[in-house]
Amino acid sequence: MTKRKVCVITGTRAEYGLLYWLIKEIDLDKELSLQLIVTGMHLSQEFGLTYKEIEKDFKIDKKIDILSSSDTDLDISKSMSIAQRSFAETFEELKPDIIVVLGDRYEILSSVTAAMIARIPIAHIHGGESTEGVIDEAIRHSITKMSHLHFTAAEEYRNRVIQLGENPKRVFNFGGMGIENINKLNLLSKEEFEKSIDFKLNKRNILVTFHPVTLENNSAKVHFQELLDVIDELEDTNIIITKANSDSGGRVINSMIDDYLARNYHKSIGFTSLGQLRYLSAMQHVDAVVGNSSSGIIETPSFKIGTINIGDRQKGRIKADSIIDCLPNKKSIRNAFKILYSKGFQSKLKNTESPYGSGSASKEIVEVLKTVELNNIIKKSFYNTNH
Repeated sequence: MTKRKVCVITGTRAEYGLLYWLIKEIDLDKELSLQLIVTGMHLSQEFGLTYKEIEKDFKIDKKIDILSSSDTDLDISKSMSIAQRSFAETFEELKPDIIVVLGDRYEILSSVTAAMIARIPIAHIHGGESTEGVIDEAIRHSITKMSHLHFTAAEEYRNRVIQLGENPKRVFNFGGMGIENINKLNLLSKEEFEKSIDFKLNKRNILVTFHPVTLENNSAKVHFQELLDVIDELEDTNIIITKANSDSGGRVINSMIDDYLARNYHKSIGFTSLGQLRYLSAMQHVDAVVGNSSSGIIETPSFKIGTINIGDRQKGRIKADSIIDCLPNKKSIRNAFKILYSKGFQSKLKNTESPYGSGSASKEIVEVLKTVELNNIIKKSFYNTNH
């Protein structure tokens, strides 16, 4: 029997963390043959050369280097054009039966465009979500329209994919991928975690992850400075900071992080990439995740800690009761910290439930990838929800 070739594409450390168990399930399955393409930030020295971590887990079939040394809008468009050409050549070489992508980044859009033109079926994970402050919103919905199978993280997102004209029979709600990591990884104890990052935790601790809001002009520097100013006022608090992605404005944030760490080495530590194990372990031992990362919305509620979600980057996502939304200014961020440490909010956290499922998505996705009929999947009819 010929094995079905399933090609998984990853471009960032966070996305790989979400895909890990799915890649493992595909790799172990006797009816599937895993092909793994690594691109984007994984291959960049500046972002920690995280492909080396992937190589410890799996064989990489192809590395596609697309990043330039800058992150202007022009450079990102150039990276996308390089990516599309390189993916087209790679698909010609690997001849996958289906590709699997997650999310909404520009390099994934390029890979999906190349696959669509090559008439390769596309499975998309985490579609139907809404993030009104970033270009990811338009990219995500564009990928949905080019894809043939959809694995969403919540029922509301499944409905949105159907609203975009996708056939309900091909749209599956198996829950968020990040929940599986929380359930399956042996997370580090406080002592193990402190040792792994070579840093002692304080009476209070926060985990900061802040990315540019790509639909706003040059707001990253101003907004991030407002957050740093408030963090500086916190008493008995240590800060763990992870660096921004390779979006427009990401390097500005990362240079501000370096400056902040140099001045505040006694109470803060920073990482290009903590990796999934340490990142999720950190959530066990901090009071809150602060910034504008999707992890604060999707994974953090499972730890029954607070999230201070700043600005519009995650506007539109389904949110648990543990999330405090605030504006990207000092007054609003200060108020969010006040709410976070209030008795009422702390007691409410005990009953927090994640809206993103129970954590069994990988096995269910693999079952669909194995059994779905691919012969006539490429041609799609627009599904009209009014019928």
